Amino acid sequence: MSAYLVKNVSILGGEPTDLLLEDGVVADIGADLVADGAEVVDGAGLVALPGLVDLHTHLREPGREDAETVESGTQAAALGGFTAVHAMANTEPVADTAGVVEQVWRLGREAGYCDVYPVGAVTVGLAGEQLAELGAMADSAARVRVFSDDGRCVSDAVLMRRALEYVKAFDGVIAQHAQEPRLTEGAQMNEGELSGRLGLTGWPAVAEEAIIARDCLLAAHVGSRLHVCHVSTAGSVEIVRDAKRKGWNVTAEACPHHLLLTDDLAETYDPIYKVNPPLRSTADTQALRAGLADGTIDIVATDHAPHPHEDKDCEWAAAAFGMLGLETALSIVQETMVDPGLLDWAGVAERMSYAPARIGRVADHGQPIEVGAPANVVLYDPAARRTVEPAESASLSRNTPYAGMELPGRVVATFLRGKATVLDGKLQ
Repeated sequence: MSAYLVKNVSILGGEPTDLLLEDGVVADIGADLVADGAEVVDGAGLVALPGLVDLHTHLREPGREDAETVESGTQAAALGGFTAVHAMANTEPVADTAGVVEQVWRLGREAGYCDVYPVGAVTVGLAGEQLAELGAMADSAARVRVFSDDGRCVSDAVLMRRALEYVKAFDGVIAQHAQEPRLTEGAQMNEGELSGRLGLTGWPAVAEEAIIARDCLLAAHVGSRLHVCHVSTAGSVEIVRDAKRKGWNVTAEACPHHLLLTDDLAETYDPIYKVNPPLRSTADTQALRAGLADGTIDIVATDHAPHPHEDKDCEWAAAAFGMLGLETALSIVQETMVDPGLLDWAGVAERMSYAPARIGRVADHGQPIEVGAPANVVLYDPAARRTVEPAESASLSRNTPYAGMELPGRVVATFLRGKATVLDGKLQ
């Protein structure tokens, strides 16, 4: 196995030091290290972070390999600094059985660019009518601990209660896509003055907030773990904040696009900006940043949602919801949280590595960079600037809303158990 000696790197923004990665672990940290046979990497000016963990990724395989495969999606993840991703269940067939989640898990192991943890469906076929084989998926080789019908809401309160009760047996978590279906029929964008002016059916904030409030109450009632996917409104942040104040076992995520982009982009009628939940107001964006800074929002999750060209290159109403996120996430967190002083690099490590690994019950990721820890490490250059070029993405899809935008920072290297998956910004 290769060894790498990273010279003069700043761990979490601290004083420069040397970092030796050998035999799959962090072998040594200190000044003026020497290691015979190790490949030397110049870490001057770079920040070393623990390998990032994404709790919310769409890899599309099986069934939609025209949009993404496990291999291409994990390549994009590695380029973004991720060493582990959780693959959502809305594949074709749906990941609602032990057989499908094991298939996704094995595809991840074969690809080798980052570890893939399948997310199991809560209900059979995502239909919201009967619970899927939660126990069988938990006991499978994939050891599923996160369950979600993401893309659809588990809107039936009795089913949601039963799911929360069921996963308690193996310390699982239900990750809810909070969208009250009756309040969002035909909804296209954030409900407000602009949606009325554009003639696009509005998506009210209360459709998200009502489900979050209900599910926080249910989680408290049954004493189970609830995770709220892609929080997008100021009201949602307040509901989660209140639940945490009460000591309820509720965690939540924000997506990079909801931290940076706002609903005024819908004025272009360009479906690249169509996403679920929709881009919200500037006030919502500011509330999300504040919630992420104070820990109300536990993590950043990408909701990386690749779509083939024909599903986005059409009129707004016919277009698919979703945008790419893996390769740009760290840059957007720097732009929205680090550069304005809302988070330091230790805070980024907490929200993009430690906390998502804890929530997903992933033991081998999300650990501090210290001697003996798994060598899952990303080297990041915060001083770099780059213009997003869709054609350069490792994803099979091109639906990035950041095309042509200049963003700060660049992932220089990603190491998975000491093996370089990315070096000098290039896939290995």
